Amino acid sequence: MAQRQSIEHRTLGRNGISVSAIGLGCMSLSGVYGKSDDQASVALLNHALDQGVDFWDSSDMYGWGHNEEVLAQVLKTRRNEVKLATKFGQTKGQGGVNGVDGSPKYVAEACEASLKRLGVEVIDLYYQHRVDPDV
Repeated sequence: MAQRQSIEHRTLGRNGISVSAIGLGCMSLSGVYGKSDDQASVALLNHALDQGVDFWDSSDMYGWGHNEEVLAQVLKTRRNEVKLATKFGQTKGQGGVNGVDGSPKYVAEACEASLKRLGVEVIDLYYQHRVDPDV
């Protein structure tokens, strides 16, 4: 592991967690913008941490779980260095049209699935990806 760099941090919310001022949006690690490479993604995640970028943002819909599984490869050895955000609320629909589900039952199921894929016991920031107008 390279020597960790210092980067400015900010606090999220009142009495919230301290995160690097520059975060890493992880959507592109799951082939959203073209072919992805898990080994290159893991190398990028480790490099980001080495540079002091400790705020990672993912979603259960990025690669429909694949993104969280890629993050898990780094989290298993460096979890204490990461402030982890992931989202819920979008559902995979037929024909490529995504649905939205913000029901309490779905939120609990989605959270448990994300925890399992990420290989962690705690998600630092868990939030809704899309608002469900029916909830």
